[in-house]
Amino acid sequence: MRLDGVSFRYGRRANWVLSDVTVDIDDGEIVVVRGRNGAGKSTLLQLLVGVLRPTRGRILDRVGRVGWVPERFPADQPFTVSRYLGAMAALSRAGSPEPWIERLGLAPFRTVKLGELSKGTAQKVGLAQALIPDPDLLVLDEPWEGLDSAARELVPEIVAEVVAAGGAVIVSDHRGETARLPGATGWTVEAGRVTVDRAPATRHAPLPAQAAPAEDSVPAGPAEACVPAGPAEASAPARPAKIPAVETPAAPEARPAVRPVPVGGAVSGAPWLIEVAADDGPAAVAALRAAGHQIIRVHA
Repeated sequence: MRLDGVSFRYGRRANWVLSDVTVDIDDGEIVVVRGRNGAGKSTLLQLLVGVLRPTRGRILDRVGRVGWVPERFPADQPFTVSRYLGAMAALSRAGSPEPWIERLGLAPFRTVKLGELSKGTAQKVGLAQALIPDPDLLVLDEPWEGLDSAARELVPEIVAEVVAAGGAVIVSDHRGETARLPGATGWTVEAGRVTVDRAPATRHAPLPAQAAPAEDSVPAGPAEACVPAGPAEASAPARPAKIPAVETPAAPEARPAVRPVPVGGAVSGAPWLIEVAADDGPAAVAALRAAGHQIIRVHA
């Protein structure tokens, strides 16, 4: 995947956040994004995910399955942990979310509404939804923020598993936690530019467990929107998980009936038509928006 001369600003008269950025990320590579607050790290990650579209330049060789954990998971949504993760699994045509529910310690919260979760538990839900589709590219924006010590230890382990399976991982962090990711390539965002500190070839080894263009802004469009995986990527099993034995206080709720249908063929990056039961419509829309998908139109 490659950013080729990418520049971005949020409005026609706004300052440029990123200018003429050219970087690439290989399969099996870990990239750590550094920079001061407000430098444009999150903007860069959203461009990579497809939530934002470049004002100028191109993003080439996008991967099929992307998992994204935003810095703050939007937990103000009207459904429970089990219902949300079940819907996200159905939308991405992935396997059951149960391995990640168990592994991340979410089993006791199955029937708790997202808005009632602590910040750390909500962050775990965000991490789970990003991992359910078995992503080819995992993008983590400050993933350690709000997590308890046990969950923080899991992050490098999960990153190692994604890399070992041939995926790529991009992580931003201002807490120094990325020291747990040895052999990573460094991207430093400063003054709208991105400089690369390429790590030695050992970056592919498994980790231990422990002046601006004058173009006008172009709004994000469906051509580069973050969409569910196509049929060719369906039935992707969850990664082997070291699942702890966790008591389940309540049975999971039934998933809403969700049927994703590709519009114009199964092409990665193309819009999708999502059919849901009428009663589940608001929850499905909220789930899609929370995961970074763009809603083009809603029909009753």
